[in-house]
Amino acid sequence: MCRHFAWVGGPRTLNALFFEPSYGLPEQAKLPRWQQIGLVNKDGFGAGWHPAEGGTEVYRTTTPIWEDTVFPVWAPEVSARCVLGAARAASPGMPIEETANAPFTNGQVLFSLNGHCDVGKVGALLEAGRTPESTCDSAFLAAVLWQRLDQGAPLADAVEGLLYDVVALDPNACLNMLATDGARAVATTWAETLCYRREPDGVMVASEPQDDREDWTTVPDRSIVRTDGTSVEVEPLRTLPSASPTVLPGEAVPG
Repeated sequence: MCRHFAWVGGPRTLNALFFEPSYGLPEQAKLPRWQQIGLVNKDGFGAGWHPAEGGTEVYRTTTPIWEDTVFPVWAPEVSARCVLGAARAASPGMPIEETANAPFTNGQVLFSLNGHCDVGKVGALLEAGRTPESTCDSAFLAAVLWQRLDQGAPLADAVEGLLYDVVALDPNACLNMLATDGARAVATTWAETLCYRREPDGVMVASEPQDDREDWTTVPDRSIVRTDGTSVEVEPLRTLPSASPTVLPGEAVPG
């Protein structure tokens, strides 16, 4: 599986977001505490951010985040108001290549998947003529998301609609998706973990808490989260007959 996070708020350096938290992405990649599937996220990582002048910038590598020597050198020099980070554990049979690593981008939006789906079952969602960056499932979902954004769908609607359409075709899909557009972040929980924390200058959304403070809020499974860095909206996703909720860390067992 994977671990990912998004920051929306005041400017922060990549170093502050990736390396300063006591249980940030490098620690979560090596030894995740909440991850439902898999034990280590060693198949690379990526950092994406929205510069003040617009657009997106992305750094991706197949090197595990705790072994990479390039990113830590210049991470203290780059700051942004909206950042997405992801560490990858490739699903069985998926390629290990930079283009299979999140964040994916269309030049305006960043996208990450913590989960999996069967591309063979959901392939009809992508229009003819569109080619994903990689043959992996997350690159496929990114390509479908770009398609829907190009058709004029708002980001949150495009992400939510994509989830429903994928699960309808592949009921066993795990779809914790995360997308940012420079001003907001949209995230879903669908069989994996997510939490968030409001801070004085913004909001952090992450697969699991980045430290041991008690001010993290666990997001229930089958939810969508929207934040502009000031407010946070959490709403339940539509119940589908084929999918039963997963009990996440910190939640009570239904019944």
